[in-house]
Amino acid sequence: MSNDWRAQVVDDIRSMVEEAVPEVVEEAKWRKASNPDGVPTFSADGLICTVETYKDKVKATFAKGASLDDPTGIFNASLDAGTRRAVDVVEGESLDRTAFVALVREAVELNRS
Repeated sequence: MSNDWRAQVVDDIRSMVEEAVPEVVEEAKWRKASNPDGVPTFSADGLICTVETYKDKVKATFAKGASLDDPTGIFNASLDAGTRRAVDVVEGESLDRTAFVALVREAVELNRS
């Protein structure tokens, strides 16, 4: 991925995940010719979320998102999925840091329960 707005959003998400869970493990998975950097995945006692870049958005998908409370309505994608939920960020938007960090912490608590 070139160093454009999407790279900044991925860096911002990484920072928020690390703030929420300092012991988080980040791995790059699913490397392929069209995506040699792979997909960043974040885990703590199980998968928390993945972060994928597309031409028009960055998608943070929470593995067990359907089981998480979302009082601020930060989830805006994959709302009909059975297990997961996602947050799509398009150019010019920013994530609500407080809400995203809280969501990550809740996902880790769910993993640990």
